[in-house]
Amino acid sequence: MKTHACPRGPRAEAAAARLLLLGWALLQVAGASGTADVVVAYNLTWKSTNFKTILEWEPKPINHVYTVQISPRLGNWKSKCFYTTDTECDLTDEIVNDVHQTYQARVFSYPADATDYSGEPPFTNSPEFIPYVETKLGQPTIQSFKQVGTELNVIVQDARTLVKVNGTFLSLRDVFGKDLSYTLYYWKASSTGKKTAKTNTNEFLIDVDEGQNYCFSVQAGIPSRKANQKSPESPIECTSHEKGMFREMFLVIGIVVLVVIIFTIILSVSLYKCRKVRARQSGKESTPLNAA
Repeated sequence: MKTHACPRGPRAEAAAARLLLLGWALLQVAGASGTADVVVAYNLTWKSTNFKTILEWEPKPINHVYTVQISPRLGNWKSKCFYTTDTECDLTDEIVNDVHQTYQARVFSYPADATDYSGEPPFTNSPEFIPYVETKLGQPTIQSFKQVGTELNVIVQDARTLVKVNGTFLSLRDVFGKDLSYTLYYWKASSTGKKTAKTNTNEFLIDVDEGQNYCFSVQAGIPSRKANQKSPESPIECTSHEKGMFREMFLVIGIVVLVVIIFTIILSVSLYKCRKVRARQSGKESTPLNAA
């Protein structure tokens, strides 16, 4: 005797579909329950000057915390700034290992009780960052300057970076070599018309008008870059012939005073010795008379 399977009716199929849909919805709710109150980071920005590099983002956390990861291209991710309520993370010690490398970072968002959190946290990727190309140049410093006659000599001090080789911090010149140049802006103190001079070293030697005071500032630059080519200008310095004349005058006066003092001492000592000699001679001459 043959038995015939009862065909599944439309109602049964609809009920099964509703059960599947309900199960899927419950799974989504369960998976999202851990991140319902978490805000994803946005506006990730690299801030870097002389290779001091900080990643910044928004927003300020309320009921959540952040953890940052950084990785060189095709490298492994390394976690930094664990479960922080800050919106910045110093990544300098990672990028100075190879300033020519391309780096990417990502910021994970966790609920405030992150220690009890399980599941995949949401995160946001940063733009790629190449330190050698993108770090900004800091304001340079004029180490020394001197104007003698018609020559003005200006020496620029290279800024120190946080890039290390064999335990020694490198200067900008050490890192960039001939890619780094300096521009000198100079003008007569009595004028506003600026002139410029450039060098791939740290020293300027330029011709100026004798007897004129000059003011000047310097600016670092990397002409090969497409962006972030120039640093801010250094503080303005000025030469002063009046100061030089006062120094020379005080030097001459000092020498004259010193000579007078020495002459006075010598004269005093000589007079003292003469008096002693005369006193002895007077004593010898008076001795026979007293004996008689």
